[in-house]
Amino acid sequence: MKTIFKVAATGAVVLVAAGLVAYKYRDYIVNPWTRDGQVRAIVIQMTPRVSGPVVDLPIKDNQFVKAGDLLFEIDPRTYKATLDEATAKLDETRDQLQALEQEVKAARAEVDQTASIIEEARSNVESMQSEYVRTKTDLARAAALLERGNVSKRRYDQAKTDYDVARANLQKARSELRQEIAAKSQAEAELARARADLGAPGEDNAQLRAASATVESAELDLEFTKVTAPVDGYVTNLNLRLGSQAVANQPVLALVDVNSFWLDGYFRETFVGRMKAGDRAVVTLMTYPDTPIEGVVDSLGWGISQEDGSTGTDLLPVVNPTFEWIRLAQRIPVRIHLTDVPETVELRVGATASILVKTGERGKTGGAVPAAPKALQ
Repeated sequence: MKTIFKVAATGAVVLVAAGLVAYKYRDYIVNPWTRDGQVRAIVIQMTPRVSGPVVDLPIKDNQFVKAGDLLFEIDPRTYKATLDEATAKLDETRDQLQALEQEVKAARAEVDQTASIIEEARSNVESMQSEYVRTKTDLARAAALLERGNVSKRRYDQAKTDYDVARANLQKARSELRQEIAAKSQAEAELARARADLGAPGEDNAQLRAASATVESAELDLEFTKVTAPVDGYVTNLNLRLGSQAVANQPVLALVDVNSFWLDGYFRETFVGRMKAGDRAVVTLMTYPDTPIEGVVDSLGWGISQEDGSTGTDLLPVVNPTFEWIRLAQRIPVRIHLTDVPETVELRVGATASILVKTGERGKTGGAVPAAPKALQ
């Protein structure tokens, strides 16, 4: 009887153990986990836009700063002088444009005046033309009468003199008209030159816009001497010192955006097929093994770098040897969005973590969040 009882008890224990193992195996398959997790964040490389010695450095390494706080200042004196020079050039350009406007007005007045003189010259030509026609007719009549003896030679000579004077006056009037027309063409050319020198009127003038752009550029350079934090974050890797030479477009420190933390978990490819965006995730940082963090799957990576087939020495493809009976599952990056970070937890870029994804709890948050077992951390 005792033997039967012992066998039954042993069998029961074995069944329970097998059941627990099966349950855990199923849980492991349904809810994949990885210890290959890493804290990530947006790291902004603070890069000055201008060059110069650092004259103000109110921060220290690993300090928290708020958006808009001054990080460092570059000596502004050179850029202030450049701005003053650009402003003076802008004022000079405005004066030059005013002078050119006066030249345009004077040239336009000259064109109007020559146009009026041309009208008078045309009227004079018409008058001289009429006088010329009349004297020509009188001369022809006098010549006919002289031939018949009906007029004296003196009368004929007077008609001839009147005709010669009228013809000379007509030629003179025509010459004066041509001169005035040429003067008007010259005045119009001078007006066109003055207009070209002046350019577009008002604020659309190219010279004025160029001078204004130079002033604006100098103002920006002066503004760029003060480098401020674009976001709330932590100053990291500060190597600047007072008097150091900051070089334009060369990063001088890193700023970790405090509002951009996320985790990258690298799961075996055999697990990611069941994962979807929105699945509940439990994150346990190695720094805080007893403080689990709530999160959700934000997205799954679409590819990883390929080693086999990459170009190696002598431009030949690199192929790693493999064993046909062993197939190693690749790891796919999965992005985890943290939904509830406890106040006692301080996230640091690069910290490692264990990540458990609850594929059956899509969209669920809140409730008890168990920390990953020590063995899984």
